[in-house]
Amino acid sequence: MAFTMQIDRFKFEDELRKGVSGKRVLITGAGKDGGLGQAFALSAGLNGAAMVGVHFHSSYEDGFDVVHALRQAGVNAFPVQADVTNLGDLWATRSYVIEQMGGLPPNLLICNSGLTEKGYSFGRALREIPDEPLAMRRARVRQHFIDNLQESRLVLDTKIDGFLAMTHLWAGEAVYHKEPLQLIYVSSRQAIDPGVSVPGYAVSNWAVLQLPKVLAVNLGQNAGLVTSSCILLPFVRTGMTDEYADNPKVFGRWQPRMLETHEAAEAFLRLLARPRDETNHGMFELMCGKAEDENARRATELVAHAGTVLSRR
Repeated sequence: MAFTMQIDRFKFEDELRKGVSGKRVLITGAGKDGGLGQAFALSAGLNGAAMVGVHFHSSYEDGFDVVHALRQAGVNAFPVQADVTNLGDLWATRSYVIEQMGGLPPNLLICNSGLTEKGYSFGRALREIPDEPLAMRRARVRQHFIDNLQESRLVLDTKIDGFLAMTHLWAGEAVYHKEPLQLIYVSSRQAIDPGVSVPGYAVSNWAVLQLPKVLAVNLGQNAGLVTSSCILLPFVRTGMTDEYADNPKVFGRWQPRMLETHEAAEAFLRLLARPRDETNHGMFELMCGKAEDENARRATELVAHAGTVLSRR
């Protein structure tokens, strides 16, 4: 797939650069063209990050495309291919990433996943087919059950096991090197207000919200070295959601329009620009305003969950 991002959209004003400027950034799930991870990689690299690790698993062509685009723009970017659910594969990236980052671990880690579910009727029986033999129905129901749960399992493995493994690996390196680390977990609005047909996605994104507190408790006296927070995103136009862009029944539940990736990236950098002690352990929901609202300072804003201003929950 050809690189389709308009990179100029990811260059922001100076006030938004301080959250990534000079940082060693690693973003998981950053390979897919038009995806959120790719948007975060572009926004970090084009706004002053010292170096950007672009992680991908199977979408290697897109992953190398974004690395090339960043390098063409003068950014020190490098590819990282790994299956985050394969612990041996993930561990093998450790020395490579540290070497690419000049002998130090990342000090900004964005745990993102490009996976979702196609959707299925969770907990509901399949519709009957007239005159279908009982044995045929049993076989059809069995296969439907297996296919559905395999779909959920992939999402659960990536967003729970993968994020947990990335946290354990790089928080451990931060403590060993005595280097501060900021962790951002990309969750979903469906973590707190589940939609239909995507049970694995809703459950895994809820689990992600527990990681900052669990990490802080386990780090003990080193908890001040690693800060972490979660962002809860609504529908953003990517390759996975583009088919819903004209269906307000899907995304209109939480927002008046479909967001673009550069809008989400801008709101994200605005959050990163805040002092870390204000965002630590926070859950920040991406709110979407109407594009034509002239009274709004921004079309999008990351705000504390259940709040109206950007603050720690």
